[in-house]
Amino acid sequence: MGRAYQNRKESMAKTAAAKTKVYSKFGREIYMCAKSGGIDPDGNLALRGLIDRAKKAQVPAHVIDKAIDKAKGGGGEDYAAARYEGYGPGNCMVIVDCLTDNPNRTFGDVRFAFTKTKSKIGTPGAVAHMFDHCAIFAFKGEDEEAVLESLMEADVDVQDIESEDGMITVFTPNTEFAKARQALVDAFPDIDFETDEIQFLPKTTSPIEGDDIPMFEKFLDMLNELDDVQNVFHNAELPEESE
Repeated sequence: MGRAYQNRKESMAKTAAAKTKVYSKFGREIYMCAKSGGIDPDGNLALRGLIDRAKKAQVPAHVIDKAIDKAKGGGGEDYAAARYEGYGPGNCMVIVDCLTDNPNRTFGDVRFAFTKTKSKIGTPGAVAHMFDHCAIFAFKGEDEEAVLESLMEADVDVQDIESEDGMITVFTPNTEFAKARQALVDAFPDIDFETDEIQFLPKTTSPIEGDDIPMFEKFLDMLNELDDVQNVFHNAELPEESE
């Protein structure tokens, strides 16, 4: 699991530059999270984690405040989650998570990214079974046993825990996100999460080679440029010189 997560982190870093509308994407996600779970970060752990991630991504405070204020008003846009699955260049498996106020438009935009790069969009569930849907927490620390003990005392289902280079990474089922985060905060009040989010981690990887490499990069760029796309998960493994 650790290797898959490392590959995912490198992919995220590589494609971050293409996310020119990162403020808009965070704003939309914060708005939806606050609207559905409450505007108080102390009572809405998902919102607290999202705000922390937004700040680390250097999203301005006024963007965060505006999204929460909009949710407080109760009106505004009604976004719905949409997930698309399929096969990208090199036959890698891809999951695209979106927030949209127009599902028909979003499906058309995502499908265009697939067809323009000789990829194939599939039906719901086409590839999701080949990914683990995990909550991931990464933070500085070295006492792996103390972390595991605190999670077990809180009855958290821990799938995996790693300690490497002064960083501890915890993997739990996605449904355990809120409980696991609260347990870690309670046990370590000064904890500073490098990562606290839900991701799809591939169970296997698919090497991307030759002409498929630039096509895969184009595919990711097209998806990341779409306002409605929040996250792109894949099992592609690029050569080191291309990562």
